[in-house]
Amino acid sequence: MFEVIDSGVLGSFVQVSISFSGFARRWDWQTVQEYRGGNLLNTGPHPMDQAMRLLDFKMPDQILCAMDRANTFGDAEDYVKILLRTKDKPVIDVEISSCTAFPQPMYTIHGERGGLSGGPAGLVWRYYDPQKAPEQMLIRSPLPGPSYCREELKMIERSWAPNEDEQDAFTYMSNAYYDGVFTVLRESAQPEITPQQVRVQIAVIEECHRQNHLSQLPPQGWPKECAT
Repeated sequence: MFEVIDSGVLGSFVQVSISFSGFARRWDWQTVQEYRGGNLLNTGPHPMDQAMRLLDFKMPDQILCAMDRANTFGDAEDYVKILLRTKDKPVIDVEISSCTAFPQPMYTIHGERGGLSGGPAGLVWRYYDPQKAPEQMLIRSPLPGPSYCREELKMIERSWAPNEDEQDAFTYMSNAYYDGVFTVLRESAQPEITPQQVRVQIAVIEECHRQNHLSQLPPQGWPKECAT
């Protein structure tokens, strides 16, 4: 996805939506606030890392977050909606929901010349070539009759599909992660993500929690089998 973004074919972006959502109930320890559970701390670091990449790992000017509980048996959130706004950057819309029976694509880009949609199973992007688009100019006078602006824009469509190794996304990403750890620890390579970048992501997550004080179950401490 970032290769398409960086190529510039979609022009500037108005909004990038990232949705890690589905419909599921959950009742394990990761649904409990006392144990730092909830969708934002559990699933959230993955889409939030991508969101911060779109903002050059800088603190957003504005952060708006809503959290709720729907299908969880614990007291932590299983619904998160985050909007990030920064001057001269697209609106970043992150959703991490366990109550979405009709999930949207993982990635949706609203662009100046087109857009992108898809996820790990495949991406599709469409755009027009401004050099080949019909020339238009602003008309301030009323159009005749009940007419609207209409033109034929020739859209170019491209797609990406995972290769055989990438089709098992979890195994592929896990191997890439541990290969990266090895090269950093044993071959002195620079990490893909720096501690400074992680600090910004954590600051955004902390602000999201600050805006949402959900009621909590009485604390019980960690189970004995976890303390040994």
